[in-house]
Amino acid sequence: MKKITILLFSLLFVALSCKRGSKTPTTDNQTFVIKRGVNISHWLSQTTIRGEERAAYMTEKDFKTIAGIGFDHLRIPIDEEQMWDTAGNKQTDAFQLLHNAIDWSFQNNLRVIVDLHILRSHHFNEGDQPLWTDSLAQKQFWGFWEQLSDELIEYPVSKLAYELMNEAVAENPDDWNNLLANGIKTIRAKEPLRKIVVGSNMWQVAYTFPELKIPENDTNLILSFHFYEPFLLTHHQAPWTSIKDYTGTVHYPGFTIDANDLAGLSQKFAEQLGATNLNYTKETMGKIIGIPVKYAKEHNLPLYCGEFGCFPTTPISVRQQYYSDLIDIFNENNIAWAHWNYKNDFPLVDETLVPIKELTDILMK
Repeated sequence: MKKITILLFSLLFVALSCKRGSKTPTTDNQTFVIKRGVNISHWLSQTTIRGEERAAYMTEKDFKTIAGIGFDHLRIPIDEEQMWDTAGNKQTDAFQLLHNAIDWSFQNNLRVIVDLHILRSHHFNEGDQPLWTDSLAQKQFWGFWEQLSDELIEYPVSKLAYELMNEAVAENPDDWNNLLANGIKTIRAKEPLRKIVVGSNMWQVAYTFPELKIPENDTNLILSFHFYEPFLLTHHQAPWTSIKDYTGTVHYPGFTIDANDLAGLSQKFAEQLGATNLNYTKETMGKIIGIPVKYAKEHNLPLYCGEFGCFPTTPISVRQQYYSDLIDIFNENNIAWAHWNYKNDFPLVDETLVPIKELTDILMK
């Protein structure tokens, strides 16, 4: 009896070891296919909530709701300060939440992109970016991906992908090109088939794609851009922006702010808003998005819009027309996408998790 018990315990230990932390890439005969997704931020990224409050922010019910709307994947932003302490040690509670999210996603037939969103050495909205000048910060960045790869390697390559870093902001584009080349090399050491999402420099805007350099002959890359144009529309009254004090009407299509509305403002503020108050239409946006489309075709790689959306102070009718045109452009160019966000700042559900159908119906068309 004692020998049988020891044998059963040994078999159980082996099974558990194989499930998590086996350090062996999990592959299958399927491919990582995505089309319509949503970001789940302000959970493991861009928030100060911790403990029980953080755990309760995203539950299994949220993942069922997301799948029920019709999404097929999630982009999960994670921040260094949440996942590692200042000494570089893993925060086990945060990693457990990430594993929960992945498990709940798979249970609801949702694929996952894990996005390393903000580093202590790099924040896309901060002026000081040590990542580009400090070799130690760069080695630490690659070290984070070694740890993430070891942590997530067990998940099938057909269901989970990595996004190297969110919205690089480097004055010299080659600084980003060199960092991502070494980051990809770090992951490829153990995971040659894992899909890796890479974006262009300067907030992943479409315009900077011609400056992007990617490793040759790596067919397991997904090219990513973000689209928040026109900014005056998508971030109307967003409190963290320099345009927050404009409370007048915004429009789409056409000029975002009417000339009569600008006339009632101070000269300085009117000039600030007027600098980006351009005539936006579906055709205008299609030409801008055509820049990464061209790059993706030249490199024979799939294209992904990892973020787009409108702050809820933008009138719902305006959002509807804007979303409808964007989704048409995405569909016409075979671009997969993830809306920013699921809930919180750019919501697709109300406080009781009921979908805002005026928007979700358009996204699912």
